Amino acid sequence: MNTPTVKYRDLGRIDYKECWDYQEQLFKEIVDQKIFNRNHPEAAKITENVLLFVEHTPVFTLGKSGVETNLLASDEELNHRGASYYKINRGGDITYHGPGQVVGYPIFDLDHFFTDIHKYLRYLEEAIILTIADYGIAGERVDGLTGVWVDGQHPEKARKIAALGVKCSRWVTMHGFALNVNTDLSFFDLIVPCGIDDKAVTSIEKELGAPVDEAEVKAKLLLNLQNVFDFEIA
Repeated sequence: MNTPTVKYRDLGRIDYKECWDYQEQLFKEIVDQKIFNRNHPEAAKITENVLLFVEHTPVFTLGKSGVETNLLASDEELNHRGASYYKINRGGDITYHGPGQVVGYPIFDLDHFFTDIHKYLRYLEEAIILTIADYGIAGERVDGLTGVWVDGQHPEKARKIAALGVKCSRWVTMHGFALNVNTDLSFFDLIVPCGIDDKAVTSIEKELGAPVDEAEVKAKLLLNLQNVFDFEIA
């Protein structure tokens, strides 16, 4: 099989709803092309893969399986903190996105890679684990939970440094992951992160005791995603 190609775009800081709409547009284009290819093999075109890196203004998002009471803040408190709130169509519960966080949205046709959503999630986690290892942080997985953790094998100390939540239809993905870099972690006090009430959250900055260069983190993360998924930037 040929090495897949991926179009990479760093959209910078962008409103969540604007970016969600853009994801939906890209997702629909790929799904529609796959349906067309199936029905018109004589005129089939190769589907695209797109990887978006973004940073959001403060926002809380609740996945399809989420519980609304895991948002602990009132509308007044959300307004005071300048945060918005959306119920969205990814898996998982509630999480926070905001400045100082690297958010990645792979809109991939997994037919170019492998048709295994669990493997896909593990590959996203692996790219993040490799990235934070460059900063001397040992990332781990926790059985039964998605995301990347520090001290994950010690329940009393486990803290989440990256969250994952995806949607997949016809083997096309959207949504993705959020890695806390220089994130204001106080926003997580307004929710029960991912519906888990007995574990903390952390960031690269908190683990190191100093902020890090977010552009450098993005570059490392992009390279690790390329290596783990074995794709080329188009």
